[in-house]
Amino acid sequence: MTDSNTQTIHYRVDDDGVALLTIDLPGTSMNVLTPELMADLETVVDRVAADDAVKGAVLTSGKKAFIAGADIKDMVTAYDRGVTASEAAEFSAGLNRRLRKLETCGKPFAVAINGLALGGGLEVCLACHYRVLADSPKAVLGFPEVNIGLLPGAGGTQRTPRLIGIEATLPMILQCRNQSPADALKLGLVHELAPVDEVVERARQWVLETGDPEQPWDKKGFRIPGGAGATNPKLAQNFMVGTSLVAGNTQHNYPAPISALSAIYEGSVVPIDTGLEIESQYFGKLLAGPVARNMMRTLFVNKGKADKLARRPEGIEKSQVGKLGILGAGMMGAGIAYVSAKAGIDVVLLDTDMSRAEKGKAYSTGLLDKAIARGKSTEDKKAAVLDRIRPTTDYADLAGCDLVIEAVFENPEIKADVTAKAEAVIPETAIFASNTSTLPITGLAQASSRPASFIGIHFFSPVDKMPLVEVIVGEKTSDEAIARSLDFIQQIRKTPIVVNDSRGFFTSRVFGTFTTEGVLMLAEGINPALIENAAKMAGMPVGPLAVSDEVSIELGLHVARETAKATGEDFPRDAADAALVKLGDELGRLGKKNGKGFYDYPEGAKKRLWPGLAEHFPVADEQPGVDEVKTRLLYRQALESARCLEESVLTDPADGDIGSIFGIGFPPWTGGALSFIDTVGIDHFVAECDRLAEAYGERFRVSDALRARAAEKQPFHPVPRAA
Repeated sequence: MTDSNTQTIHYRVDDDGVALLTIDLPGTSMNVLTPELMADLETVVDRVAADDAVKGAVLTSGKKAFIAGADIKDMVTAYDRGVTASEAAEFSAGLNRRLRKLETCGKPFAVAINGLALGGGLEVCLACHYRVLADSPKAVLGFPEVNIGLLPGAGGTQRTPRLIGIEATLPMILQCRNQSPADALKLGLVHELAPVDEVVERARQWVLETGDPEQPWDKKGFRIPGGAGATNPKLAQNFMVGTSLVAGNTQHNYPAPISALSAIYEGSVVPIDTGLEIESQYFGKLLAGPVARNMMRTLFVNKGKADKLARRPEGIEKSQVGKLGILGAGMMGAGIAYVSAKAGIDVVLLDTDMSRAEKGKAYSTGLLDKAIARGKSTEDKKAAVLDRIRPTTDYADLAGCDLVIEAVFENPEIKADVTAKAEAVIPETAIFASNTSTLPITGLAQASSRPASFIGIHFFSPVDKMPLVEVIVGEKTSDEAIARSLDFIQQIRKTPIVVNDSRGFFTSRVFGTFTTEGVLMLAEGINPALIENAAKMAGMPVGPLAVSDEVSIELGLHVARETAKATGEDFPRDAADAALVKLGDELGRLGKKNGKGFYDYPEGAKKRLWPGLAEHFPVADEQPGVDEVKTRLLYRQALESARCLEESVLTDPADGDIGSIFGIGFPPWTGGALSFIDTVGIDHFVAECDRLAEAYGERFRVSDALRARAAEKQPFHPVPRAA
C-alpha cells in the first residue's frame, strides 16, 4: 500500500491496485473547486494513468460534503478585474480539459459521493465513469449556477443531458432544482445508493469487478436519451416554447437562463468535445458580465457574510434564546412565533384576549398542515412545534424570557403601554425588541426603563417565507443588545442587516419611495397597467399599486399621516397622499384585505386593476415609454438608498444591497440598489437623476456628497485590482 499526497488530495493505492483519491482542502470546512484542487486533480489523474500497477481510482471527500461548488470568491471579482469573455471562457475550458482527461485517460474512475455535491462538485462526479451516492438527506445534487448569474461551466450542460436526457436536465439547470438521492438514482444521475460508510467500498468494488473506463458518450453509436435538440421535433418545440417562457420570466434582465438553454440545445447536436467548447463560450460571456458579478457578490458572498453575522460586535459571548415572548398575535406576531418554535424556542404568544392569541397559534397549525400535505413534515414534528407555542393574555407568563418582541399596532402610545407591562415582569437581562416598520427606535425606547437593552428587530411579511430581518440600533442601544439580537436571528435561520435609527430605517424608507412613485405616476395620468407592467419588466416582483394593496392602503395612510405629524408637514404632503386619501378615506378602498383597492379581488378569480381608477385618475393622452417608467421606479429607490448611506442609516453598502433585494424585492440582477448605481456608472446615475429632477421634481435631486463621489468616479463597492 502506497501513499502520496498533493496539497488538496490524499493519494493512496491499496494492495488490490485501486487508488483512493480523497479530496480535503486544508483550512476549510467544505471542499470547493479551487484552481489548486483542479491542478492537483490533473496531477493525480496523470499518476493513475501512468502507473501500470493501478487498475483504477475512487474519488471521494475527506469532509462531510463532497464538493460544495466552485470558488465563487475568486470568480466574483472577474468583471471588476477586467477579465474578458475570451479569458473567462478559457477558465471554463481549462476545467473541461482536465475533466475530459479524467474520463478519457484509459483507467476507470468511480466517485464515492459521501455528501452534498453542487455545481462544479457535481460536474466532477459526472466526469467519473461510475457514481455511488450516500443514501442520506444531506447528499443533495444540483446546479445552483443560474441563481448567481452563471451556467455550469465544467461540463454540466453537456454531460447531464447525455446521461438523463434533455427534458430531465432543463429543470435541474434552468430552475436550479436539486435532486435527492432517490431522485438522482431514478433519473440516472448516479448508478447506486449506499449507506454513507459504504460508498467508498461500493465504488472500489465496481473498479475491481467492472471498471469500464469509457463514458457512454464516447462509445460508438451513442444517442442522447430522448433525442437531441434539433433531431426530435417535440424537443425542438420545447426549446422554442422554453425560450419564450424564460424570456417572459426573466424580462431579458437575466442572461444566464437563455445562455444555458442555448448551450444545451447547441451542444446536444455535436460531439461532446465541441459541446464543451460551446459551453465554455457561453460561460465566458456570463462571467465577464456585470449581472453575474452583481448576483455572486450580493446573493452569495455578502449574504454569506451576513448569515455568519459580519456586523456582530466583538467581545460578547455567544447567546441563544430559550424562551421568547411575543406581544401581539396578529399576522406578524404569529409568523415570528412559528419560525421561532420551529427553531426549537419556547414561545409565549400574548394578546389582549385569548381568542386572538389562539388564532395566532392556529396560524402555525395551518402552515404545518400544508407542510405535511406536501410531504415536508410529519404529525410528530407538527406536535412538537405547536407544543412550544403558549397563547396567553397574562403578562406574568413572560417571566423568564430571554427576548421579548412587540408586534402590536404602529402607534407609539400602544407600544409604550405594552413595553412597560412586559418590562415589569421580564428579567433584567432580557432584550426588548420592537418589530415596528417605521417608528424610530430611539423614540420608542423612551418608554423603556432600560433603553440600552431596547432594539428594533423588523421582520417582513410573511415571516415564514421572507428571509430578511432588519436590526435597528437606537441611540442608547448597547453592543450586547445588538449581538444577542443577531444571535437570535441566526438561531431562527434568517439573514440580518444592521442599520442605524431613523424614521422608516432603511427598508421601509426605500420601499416607500417605490410605492409613492407609482402612485404619483397614477396621479399624473400614466396608465396604471403601464406602471405595473413596467415595474415587473424592470425586475420588481410586483408593481407599486399591487404592493400598496398588499400592505394595505389603510396602513399607508396611517404611516403617511404619522410621518407628516412627526416632521411638521401639512397633510396631504403631495399628490400621492391625496390619491391615498381619495381611495381609502373617500372611497373605502383599503386594499387587498377588504377586497378592493387599486385592484379588485373577485372571489375565485385573479385580481384585476379596478376599472374605476380611470374616473378618479384620468389617463393622459400622451404616455411615457416603458423605459422611462422603469427608470423612475429604479432610480428613485437607488437614490434613497444612497441617501441612507450618506446619513449613516446604512454603515455598509452590502447591507443596502441585501436589504433592498431580500426585504423589498429590488431586482436581483442589479445586485441591489447600491450595486445598481455602480453598474450603470455613478456619473451616469447622477446625470440621469438631474434629468429626472428637472422633469418630475426635487425628490430626484442628488446631494452634494453624491455629486462629489460621481466627479471622482468613486463606486460604492471597492473595485479589486487586476491581477
